[in-house]
Amino acid sequence: MGIGDIVNQGKEFLEQNKDKIDDALHSEQAESISDKVLDGAADFAKKVAPDSVDGKIDELRGQADAAVGTE
Repeated sequence: MGIGDIVNQGKEFLEQNKDKIDDALHSEQAESISDKVLDGAADFAKKVAPDSVDGKIDELRGQADAAVGTE
């Protein structure tokens, strides 16, 4: 089995389970987990990046949060 076969199996899995995956990504559990991960990533980025980009980090964090979970 080559890489192409694995990729094709992944595509098939995603297509067959699209509704279940969408439901999982927009669940309360996904919201809770994503909030923790996004908060941690944003806090880290703010520590290593110049203060002048804090607003952009917050904006990107908000966009990512809107794509996962319920809020």
